[in-house]
Order: sequence, then C-alpha cells, then structure tokens
Amino acid sequence: MSQPPIRVTIGARRRRFVLERPLETPDGFGGVVRRFEAGPLLWGAIEPLRSVEGTRLGRAELVATHRVRFRFGPEITPAKITPAMRLASGPRRFAIRSAGDPDGRRRELVCQVEELVGEAGAA
Repeated sequence: MSQPPIRVTIGARRRRFVLERPLETPDGFGGVVRRFEAGPLLWGAIEPLRSVEGTRLGRAELVATHRVRFRFGPEITPAKITPAMRLASGPRRFAIRSAGDPDGRRRELVCQVEELVGEAGAA
C-alpha cells in the first residue's frame, strides 16, 4: 500500500530559497570555471531526513540530507530544476539530488537535497 502524500500548508512554506543556476566559463587551460547565478526566489518548507557519515579528502564528514517542498508553478517544474542547480537559503547551500511531483497532480514539487558544507556564500 502506498502512503498518502504529506500535505504542507501554505504557512509552512515560510523559508526563502534562491534557485541558483550554474554558469561555466572556459578557464583558458581546457577546463571550466563554474559559478552560480541567482535565479528565481522561491518559498518552501524544509525538513531534515538523515545525516550520513562519509569520507572526503581523507577526513570524516557528516552529510545532512533534507526534503524541500515548493508549490508547483511556472518556474518550479521537474523539467526546469536539474541536479546541476543548487538552492540557497541565507548562508546555507543545498545541492539538488532529485526533483519530482510526488502525486502527479502538479500541486507541489519535492526536492531531495544535500547540504553543502564549506560552500556557504560561495558564488
């Protein structure tokens, strides 16, 4: 049996996010320099899911995963949000891992995100 979708009231979507789109420019040595450009302002609800311990550059690191819910709209569709983008909320940055419409009714978009540590304020 499938679980009924979790409803999020409009008042719960009080966290402000900025959808950041990647811009890649050649670095002159055959590679690219990636920076992020601020896109549309979105209001959403965020909930922590779990923390996973991993290793990065030989050091233990705790990676927090979250679920972010947005109201479906012209700027917010699964086709327009890709894993190359990220979300910014104040000094926090979140890498988008997946985005989808949970019940297919085009009412809300749910993103699975991973918090980026050490990239706060990076442009």
